[in-house]
Amino acid sequence: MTAIAIPPGIGVPLRRRVMPGFGLTLGFTLSYLSLIVLIPLAALAVNAAGLGVGGLWKVLSGSQVISALKLSFGGALIAAAINAVFGSVIAWTFVRYDFPGKRALQAMIDLPFALPTAVAGIALTALYSAPHGWLGVPLEAVGVKVAYTQLGVVVAMTFISLPFVVRTLEPVLEQIDRQYEEAAATLGATRWQSIWRIVFPTLLPALLTGTALAFARAVGEYGSIIFIAGNLPNLTQIAPLLIAINLDQHEIGAATAIAAAMLALSFLILFAINLLQAWARRRGG
Repeated sequence: MTAIAIPPGIGVPLRRRVMPGFGLTLGFTLSYLSLIVLIPLAALAVNAAGLGVGGLWKVLSGSQVISALKLSFGGALIAAAINAVFGSVIAWTFVRYDFPGKRALQAMIDLPFALPTAVAGIALTALYSAPHGWLGVPLEAVGVKVAYTQLGVVVAMTFISLPFVVRTLEPVLEQIDRQYEEAAATLGATRWQSIWRIVFPTLLPALLTGTALAFARAVGEYGSIIFIAGNLPNLTQIAPLLIAINLDQHEIGAATAIAAAMLALSFLILFAINLLQAWARRRGG
């Protein structure tokens, strides 16, 4: 008998993908991102470029603008650094320990997500205001004033950006195998050595991601800050508030220049954080 050759693939059931093909999904992704993100940012860049180098310099070199940008970005970096430390401790506590009231505290972490920014601002102002605030009065007694100061700006930024660090770290901490820590302990490693040599390298990329998200959230915050910080030029005036003031005064060019500066600075800082993330992933294996 003569053997009949069967072409490859005949008789083999075809695998059907649940999602559409690469071309369709890529086209949808690029179209959606262009409509929601790229086109608005491109429009901002084009409008800022229309002012020219001289127009941009005239706006951005003003002392009021420089002070507002310093406060927005400096305060956001400080708030992100604070949350990187204390957010890590909170996430560690939630993942590694069981205690009464744990569910209630975990729900409280998400409050800055759910609260309108105006409500958060009013609550912080009522808490830290000097005449009647629960914390404002004792703090003022020791010479610390929070409301209507730059410290109040940092407090508000820290409040609204804390959940980004905690919620980013929790899933990673849950996936870390504790057997490595136990093995290190049997080999004579202390608790801090186990954390520094085993847990921290695994946690570092997620920590940088959460810190970047916290910074991005804080630098663009508007509603909660204007209540506790007020609007004191060259002192507590933040860049988003200065943009809103220029828009109210129909100074579209000045608002566009400040917005473009915020976009460029945010991109540079987030790019640097992404480089650190890539280095942390390579270092961790």
